Amino acid sequence: MKTGITKVFLSAIIFCAGLALFGPFTFAQTAVEKIVYEISPLLGTSEYQDMGIVNFRGQKANLTIFHTNVVGLKDTEKIYSDPKTNLPLYVERDVALWLKKEFLTEEYISSENKLIITKFVRGKEVAKYAYQGKGPIHNAILLPFALRKITALKTGWSSTIRFPNEFTVKLIGIEEVTVPAGKFKAYHITSSPHQFEVWISADKQRLPVKIKGIGVFSYTLAMKQRVAGLKEGRSH
Repeated sequence: MKTGITKVFLSAIIFCAGLALFGPFTFAQTAVEKIVYEISPLLGTSEYQDMGIVNFRGQKANLTIFHTNVVGLKDTEKIYSDPKTNLPLYVERDVALWLKKEFLTEEYISSENKLIITKFVRGKEVAKYAYQGKGPIHNAILLPFALRKITALKTGWSSTIRFPNEFTVKLIGIEEVTVPAGKFKAYHITSSPHQFEVWISADKQRLPVKIKGIGVFSYTLAMKQRVAGLKEGRSH
């Protein structure tokens, strides 16, 4: 259950397993942007892909694909979000953890402040969970990339987010941060309760150069490479 940002990030990136396909799904289009991250202390990488605007259930949506590959785990999430609000609409999640395979979906109903997670094994529904928030519920993977789209960032800026429990995110200042991709001046955003931090480059690109989870299973994603306009073709 998603009861905290650390648990959400870890379950989204590392620990929740899943993979069982409903059927063949194929797409090929140009990625607007790809960002590759090194994961520590784990040995592996994560890759963010912004696939741009697509049609989703008769409406325009932004498609984000997030891959994680560490020892014993391969995880792919397709995240559809509202281009106007940057809030998630729907997530399809394929995960293979060692020999265990599952498939999960996350349906975000912003008008009802609700999240429904459905779990499948070998194509068969095995569990369903419903979560209620006090406002629209965010997606942990998408959040750092949604924060970069806020144009009025300045020290002291803050906002409330939900997973579905509430956190306050606040910009505490601009500082220099070094990652494998280089050295950046970055907006340092932290959460209250203090369970995650994000550094977003203080330039026109607004890149999430570093993402840190704080807790029993602490981890850091550090930007290794950023590529724009990459041609991607994939079959699932």
